[in-house]
Amino acid sequence: MAFVVGAVLGYGLVVVAERISGAAPPVQWTAVLALVAIAVIVFVLAYSTYRTVHRERRRMNPQRAVNFLLLAKASALVGAVIAGGYVGFGLQFIDEMDVELPRERVIGALSAAVAALLIVVAGLVLERACRIPRDDNE
Repeated sequence: MAFVVGAVLGYGLVVVAERISGAAPPVQWTAVLALVAIAVIVFVLAYSTYRTVHRERRRMNPQRAVNFLLLAKASALVGAVIAGGYVGFGLQFIDEMDVELPRERVIGALSAAVAALLIVVAGLVLERACRIPRDDNE
């Protein structure tokens, strides 16, 4: 549902931007790199949490575990909205792929959507890592 909401907002952004300024904004490659960096950070936290809780069987500070779980949920939700937004943005220009500027917008939007989907996956992996393992004695 969050992906669909983001897609509708991204699709509408083009219409609003073209009415206000006469042109849709380009997709900046720094935004794509920032999304990839966020995904990497969340993946690193997921790996560290999984190693601590599941492999080493150590306890985490309860507040830290809750914070990581909240980060995981927020990453998955916001990543889905952002991915949908970039897909909706790119769909506005999909029929103009033979022209250079719309083609660049579609490629940039697709790259950003993939990076945002990496954030979703990283959030879900972190959420999974926050689960408490079952004790063999129980």
